[in-house]
Amino acid sequence: MIWRVRRVLTGHDSEGSSTIIADGLAPNMKEVGAGSGLAITELWETSAAPASNEGHGDAGNRAVRLEPPKNGTVFRIVEFPPDSQWQNRADSRKWAEALEAGHVPDRGSSDPMMHKTNTVDYIVVLKGQLYAILDNGETLLRPGDVFVQRGTNHSWSVRGSEPCVIAVVLVDAKPFSSVKKKPATKKKPAKKAKKRK
Repeated sequence: MIWRVRRVLTGHDSEGSSTIIADGLAPNMKEVGAGSGLAITELWETSAAPASNEGHGDAGNRAVRLEPPKNGTVFRIVEFPPDSQWQNRADSRKWAEALEAGHVPDRGSSDPMMHKTNTVDYIVVLKGQLYAILDNGETLLRPGDVFVQRGTNHSWSVRGSEPCVIAVVLVDAKPFSSVKKKPATKKKPAKKAKKRK
């Protein structure tokens, strides 16, 4: 059973006073692959910095896609099922296409979740345990742990029998360039030729 999230939104009334404009289960949830247990609940999106707090529109009511808009952010809840429930399925590599992110998977990896986005991600584990896997190493994350993902190639693994639920804020970022630039060298001024007398 996928974890449902209560979302409370604030805004301003006609006189400019603060008020609650919505309170209930977040309506925008997508299971990525029917019956997979891999689910994303969209909570809010911004499309510029600084963001706008005008109006009463629901910025969480958007197509569920992996990355935020340019100069924007996405706030979501992600539920990962145990690896045994979905990673051996024939459609386990189709998660990125379902999230309009067919460009992010590391196709050379045997891990169907290995991918890289042009984002900074702030991740808080709410429930369960999750391994964060990088090209060089991995670490186990438990409830209350925070993981800051900075445009790295990464994957997720739930090796136990219970799902893991995380809260994530993705912030649009410049692509990481792995090519190191050589520092510019200053040209030495040409020596002046001595005049013969």
